[in-house]
Amino acid sequence: MIRVVIIGAAGRMGRRLVANVMEAEDMTLTGAIEAPGNPLLGQDAGSVAGCSVAGVAITDDLKQAVGNADAVINFSLGKVVEDAATAAAAGCTSIIGTTALTGDEKVALNQLAADGARIVFAPNMSVGVNLLFHLCRQAATILGDDYDIEIVEMHHNQKKDAPSGTAVRLAEIAADARGLSYADDVRHGREGMVGARTKREIGMHALRGGDVVGDHTVMFSTGGERVELTHKASSRDTFAKGALRAVRFLSGVKPGLYDMQDVLGLK
Repeated sequence: MIRVVIIGAAGRMGRRLVANVMEAEDMTLTGAIEAPGNPLLGQDAGSVAGCSVAGVAITDDLKQAVGNADAVINFSLGKVVEDAATAAAAGCTSIIGTTALTGDEKVALNQLAADGARIVFAPNMSVGVNLLFHLCRQAATILGDDYDIEIVEMHHNQKKDAPSGTAVRLAEIAADARGLSYADDVRHGREGMVGARTKREIGMHALRGGDVVGDHTVMFSTGGERVELTHKASSRDTFAKGALRAVRFLSGVKPGLYDMQDVLGLK
């Protein structure tokens, strides 16, 4: 059995991770972490997730939790690199689904992997979204620069970062396939007399409202036709199930920093 710790166990995503780990035949929940001061500290993680009693109390002590674990899943907005280092020091793998990591944090994750950690980091753990990443690169390459690229994403009204990490990754993929730069060629929304669209720009548009789990569309438009690649998530379980696939993947690979394309064999 793979022993799993969930960071952010009392959050919306954390609860679904707890539930999915408890349902998995090859995994067992051994730790549930929340930030100091969280009102749910001390409560049973399974009960908080709406499942049966897990026998695992929510705590703020990650160092203690990783002493009885094989893998740590982290979708939180907390100390992601520090938590991954704590996991690695205990011999645990890390699955990181947190979005909006800084460039320095990504460099730090690479260094942890170079020092022997096994990490899967992906802005979106959904199997379907990672297929979308793969198809986006193919479409951008095959269609060429005759097709304008626009990316539209929509999430619930409580999402803090914009654009989503998934939308950013889609734009990075499209830019790379076209020989463009995310920093220089992505235009975030348009307002006023902005002039005609240039051939180099990739449009990015973030929508927020209601309880939308996550919708992403990449549009390739040219004279006479438009190709759209769309993924819509209706349940957070899609991200949880992808994270569990990543846990299993890391149990059989050498140290390194991987993503979901590696997990799914799409590289």
